[in-house]
Amino acid sequence: MSAMEQPASSPDAAPAALDVRDLEVTFHRRGRDLPVLKGVTLRLERGEAYGLVGESGCGKTTLAMAALRYLAANGTVDAGKVLVDGQDVSTLSEAAVRRWRGKQIAMVYQDPATALSPAMRIGDQVAEVFRYHEGLDKKEALERARESLRRVALPDPDATLRRYPFELSGGQQQRVVIAMALAVNPSLLVLDEPTTGLDATVEAEILDLIEELRGRINASILLITHNLGLVRRLCERVGVLYAGRLVEEGPARDIFTDPRHPYTMGLMRCVPRFGMNKTDAALQTIPGTLPALGEPLEGCVYSARCPMAKPVCTRREPDLYAWPGDAGAQGAAQAESMPPDPAAYSPHHANPVGEAARHARCYFSAAVSTMPATTPVLATSLEERGGAEGAVLEIGAVSRSFKDGRRRLTAVHDLSLSLKRGETFGLVGESGSGKSTLAKCVTGLIAADSGSVTFEGKLLRPTAGRRSQDALRAIQMVFQNPDSTLNPAWSTRAILTRSVRKLAGTREGSVRAKVDKLSADVRVEPRFLLQRPGDLSGGQKQRIAIARAFAGDPTLVVCDEPASALDVSVQASILNLLVELQTKEQVSYVFISHDLAVVRYISDRIGVMYLAELIEVGSAEQVFNPPHHPYTEALLSSIPKLDFDSEQQRIALRGMMPSLSEPPSGCRFHTRCHRILGEICETQEPPAQVAADGHTYNCHIPPDELLALQTGEEPVAPIAE
Repeated sequence: MSAMEQPASSPDAAPAALDVRDLEVTFHRRGRDLPVLKGVTLRLERGEAYGLVGESGCGKTTLAMAALRYLAANGTVDAGKVLVDGQDVSTLSEAAVRRWRGKQIAMVYQDPATALSPAMRIGDQVAEVFRYHEGLDKKEALERARESLRRVALPDPDATLRRYPFELSGGQQQRVVIAMALAVNPSLLVLDEPTTGLDATVEAEILDLIEELRGRINASILLITHNLGLVRRLCERVGVLYAGRLVEEGPARDIFTDPRHPYTMGLMRCVPRFGMNKTDAALQTIPGTLPALGEPLEGCVYSARCPMAKPVCTRREPDLYAWPGDAGAQGAAQAESMPPDPAAYSPHHANPVGEAARHARCYFSAAVSTMPATTPVLATSLEERGGAEGAVLEIGAVSRSFKDGRRRLTAVHDLSLSLKRGETFGLVGESGSGKSTLAKCVTGLIAADSGSVTFEGKLLRPTAGRRSQDALRAIQMVFQNPDSTLNPAWSTRAILTRSVRKLAGTREGSVRAKVDKLSADVRVEPRFLLQRPGDLSGGQKQRIAIARAFAGDPTLVVCDEPASALDVSVQASILNLLVELQTKEQVSYVFISHDLAVVRYISDRIGVMYLAELIEVGSAEQVFNPPHHPYTEALLSSIPKLDFDSEQQRIALRGMMPSLSEPPSGCRFHTRCHRILGEICETQEPPAQVAADGHTYNCHIPPDELLALQTGEEPVAPIAE
C-alpha cells in the first residue's frame, strides 16, 4: 500500500516532526526534466535523530530543501507531500514560511561561506536572528549573539562579533552558522554536513550541544552527512539514499553492523577503520559512478555498480521490502533464485509509529553479508619506498606571525621537523594550530619570519616567486577545495596541459601524451577532459587537482585536507590513489587533516600541533597508542567510531583555545589540560620526553607515569572550574 493509504496513527498521537510521503522532485534544466527524488517516504518522530546517508548527488540536500520550501526556482514537487509538525508546508504563505523558518525549523548548511553574508559583521548576522524572531533590541540581541558564539566554542567571541566572514577560518564560519541555527531553540533541526570543516574536538563539542538541545526541548534532528561515525554517535535510525531512492532504512545499530543492501555494505567498507594503516590493506571502493540526472534507469537503480546484480535486477525495480526476523535462512535460496516470496517480504513504504522494523530495496538482502570484496593491494613499507635514504625536507626553527589590527598572532613558533624520501608525514591539530601556515611556508606561498626550509640538501628561498624552476616543479600542493584552485573557464585538459608545459618542460609533441598519462594515473576518463570543472563531481575535480600537482613529477606534495569534503566512497579512492602514486613515484607527502582515522591510515609518521607548536612526533602507531601527549589523548577520544560494542570515554577540552597573540606561559596546553600538575605546568615550558618506543612529546609527565594514567590505572583528573 502507498504512504497515503497506510493506517492512520492514533487520533491522540502527536504529529511527526517530519513526515515525507511519496515525495518526487524534478529539476528542469535546458528543456530537460531531471528527476532527483523518486517516491521517497520517511518519518521522523519528535525528539528523534534520523541520519540520511549516501553519496553526493543522491538527493539528500534536495529532500532537506523541499522540507524547508527552499527548492531552487527550477525545482518542482511533482508528487507527494512534506508535513512538518503535522503542517503541510506547501500550504503556508510566504510570510508564514519566513516566520516558521528559524523559529520552528532551522538548517545548518554544508558551505558556511555561502550561508553568511560577506557584507555584514558576524555580530550583526547572529543578532538578526534574535531581533527578528524574539523582538529584542540591538543591545540585547548582540549580548545573546555573544553568548551563542560561546556555546559553540568560538575563541574570543567579542573579537569574532566585530569580524566579517572572510576573516574567519572555514571551521569558525561553520560554528557561526551552527550558533545561528541553534539560537532560538528550533523544534526541528536539519543538519546538512554540519561538521565537514570542523576538528574532532569541536565536532564532539557541537554534538554535545545538539544532544543537550534535544534533551532540553525535545528537538528532532535530520542529519545529512557522509560521516558515518557522526551518524553512529547521534542517530537512532538511518536511511540510505541512492539515486533518489531510499534503498535501506532501519535502526542505526542494525544498519551499521548488518547491512542489508549492497550499497550500504559498500559505504561501510569504504571507511578506514580506526587503527588501520595503508600497509595493512587498500581501502575498499565502490566501482563506477552515480547515474547522471535524467538518465533512464530500468530495474534497480544500483544494479550497474552492484557486485551481486542478477538479470532480474536490471529488468524490474524491487520494492522497499520489510525485513523479517528469520530472513537469514532464506539467504542462500534467495541469492540463487527469483525474487523473494511476497508473503515473506511485504512491500513497505513508511514506518508505522513506534515500529523499528528494517527495510531494504533489494531482492537479495539476505545474501549481502556474503557480498564479495575487492582484493586488497598492500602498500610497501617506508624502507621499501626508499625512506631510509635520508631527509628530503628539513624545517629548522621556523616561525611565522601575522598582524590582526594592533595585535600580532604567532601562527608557527620555532618549529622543526624532517621528512624522509617516500614518507608521509601526517599533521594534525585543531583549526588555528598553525598547520596550513606551516604548509604555506614550505611551498613558498608565504615567507617565514625566521628559520630555514631545506629541500634535498639545498636551502630554499622564502617565497615561491624567488625559487628556481626545479624547486617549483619538485614541491607541489593539493588544496582542500579544488573549486578555488581550478580555472572554471578552462577545460580540464587545458588545465593539465598548462601545468605540463610550465612544470615538466615537455616538448610540444609529448604534452598530449603526458596529459593522457596523468589522467589515466588518477583514473579520470578521457571524456571528462573535455569538460570544465563546474561539470565535474567533487571527487573528479580533486583527481584533476592531484593530476596537476603531479604534472612535473614532484618529489614532495603537500596535501591540505585533500579529502575532508568528499563522500566516503570518493575519499577511499583518493586515498588509494595517493598511496598508489607514492609507491610508484617514491613521492613524499605532508598530509594535513582533521580526520584522525584518515591520518592514521595514510601516514608513516604523525606530528601533533597545538597553538603554533609541534608537541608530539612519532610513527603512526606510536602516536595513536599510550603514552601520548594529553592533547593527543583528548583528540583521539573525540573521534566518532562505528563500533557499537565498545564504550568510548570522551575527554572534553574545557574552555577555548587561547589567543595566538597571548599564548599561556609554561605549557601552552595547561589551560585546557585534564592532567595538569599545578604550578610547574603554568610557569615552566615542558621538556621533550622520549617514550620507550622512541617517539617524543613535550610534557612534564614522564612516559611511565603517563602510560599508567592513560591505560586506566589512574582516574582522569577533573579540571578545576
